[in-house]
Amino acid sequence: MRILSRSCLLFLAAGLSTAALASNVYQWKDANGVTHSSDKPPPGQQYDVRRIDHHGQTAEAALPATSVETPQCVDARNNLKLLQGSVAVQQDTDGDGTPDHTLSADEREAQKGLAEAAVKAYCRG
Repeated sequence: MRILSRSCLLFLAAGLSTAALASNVYQWKDANGVTHSSDKPPPGQQYDVRRIDHHGQTAEAALPATSVETPQCVDARNNLKLLQGSVAVQQDTDGDGTPDHTLSADEREAQKGLAEAAVKAYCRG
């Protein structure tokens, strides 16, 4: 009988420790369309439940190693790289989708300054 009660206690403890490694996250959108997340459901609103299983990993270990750059950051970096090169850069000045003006050295430097500012604004690090 004593072995049976110890076995039951062992299974109970194992079940409780497994439950401690998992949690629910509740997600919902407010009236402005902003997504919120919490460990408690919002009162009087529809929400989605996400089950989070920790499996002994730290938060940093669970994240992917690569960072995703925004499209604005990618464009800014590409523009800066182009402007730092030696290839002639053309610009569409009349908005018809066809380049019709080659940048002068001064215009190129001005555009390079704008591209550097865009990289600072849109890119992390």
